[in-house]
Amino acid sequence: MKKVDVVLGLQWGDEGKGKVVDVLTPNYEVIARFQGGPNAGHSLHFGGEKFVLHTVPSGIFRDGSQNIIGNGVVIDPVILAEEIAQIEATGIDVVSRMKISKRAHLILPTHRALDAASEAAKGKTKIGSTLKGIGPAYMDKTGRNGLRVGDILLPDFKQRYEALKEKHFFQLRQYDYQVDVTAYEKEWFAGVESLKRFEFVDSEITVNNYLKDDVSILAEGAQGSLLDIEFGTYPFVTSSNTLCAGVCTGLGVAPTRIGEVYGIFKAYCTRVGSGPFPTELFDATGETLRQVGNEFGATTGRPRRCGWLDLVALKYAVMMNGVTALIMMKSDILNDFDTIKVAVGYEVNGQKVDYFPYEADESITPIYREFEGWNCDICNVRDFEQFPQQFKDYVAFIEAECGVPVKIISVGPDREETIVR
Repeated sequence: MKKVDVVLGLQWGDEGKGKVVDVLTPNYEVIARFQGGPNAGHSLHFGGEKFVLHTVPSGIFRDGSQNIIGNGVVIDPVILAEEIAQIEATGIDVVSRMKISKRAHLILPTHRALDAASEAAKGKTKIGSTLKGIGPAYMDKTGRNGLRVGDILLPDFKQRYEALKEKHFFQLRQYDYQVDVTAYEKEWFAGVESLKRFEFVDSEITVNNYLKDDVSILAEGAQGSLLDIEFGTYPFVTSSNTLCAGVCTGLGVAPTRIGEVYGIFKAYCTRVGSGPFPTELFDATGETLRQVGNEFGATTGRPRRCGWLDLVALKYAVMMNGVTALIMMKSDILNDFDTIKVAVGYEVNGQKVDYFPYEADESITPIYREFEGWNCDICNVRDFEQFPQQFKDYVAFIEAECGVPVKIISVGPDREETIVR
């Protein structure tokens, strides 16, 4: 029996998961999203074009692949319908290539309003939400109030919708937050109708039947490990389980059915929104990383906070996910630095620590190790042995510290700019 391989981000999201999944998909027959929602922004570059996927799995552009939106995902019918229309405009038959779990929860127009009201009420302590309604949708899920994709086909779906909407309006009145969802609601129901074109499946049965039939499956994560609701930099996290464990609950796969775990990280660090970021740079170096790396959110357009690679946090994420292979992205962004720094420890309240602590806040001072930069353009390298020695040393140090090999290296956004070792 086959096992489910997993690809996920090891930092605060935006690691380049879309490109990696697109590169890996020739080896897999099924690509499945297991958590998150339209707060994801997976960018794919090929054929001189750029595509940004928010809910649709990144295997959608590969001929012969089947894609599944799993039960752990939350879906905004408006955003998903728009995304599907953009893909279909390229000539791809999305309906034949994608199935949707009946158990996936729906994001209502009023979830978006609740997200905005909650952020506004937090003032200076706001999380930095994408305001897509993700958090409120997951709150309704755990509160046993949510609407699911399978409910769309029930005769009383509209009544269920109205009941939940009224509950939300009651909550909005507590925030003293006024909103008119009429226009978006019209789009929302049109999106629901569009979803009816797809096959709604009991995804846990579908996935496990695939495994029994020796069909290869790649589970695609969204956001990053340090945004996990349990083990991320709480409360500045997302509302789902972004770790490998989320595959089990987000697709209905037993722990013993997990195979390879591919962990993706940038050669440096970025973060969008509020929250701890020990290696963040506020100087010209940070701005250079932002501009050269085009570090602006694919979903929100917000400028990303930038800093040096945090090896303490990376090792933590490797441990929590059981990573078996590392994938280093955006290596080329460091081409022109004379010196490259890596955080190898922290100083917390005067004490040196080499682990990712509960108190991951402003009291952390990173302890750096410096590396000589390679000071050359590596974008055209297609074989690991062609890299300059300084780059090889950088990779070897990361491998030694994490205890996991770096199997794939990206030196540009296009799918061809990838070295597989």
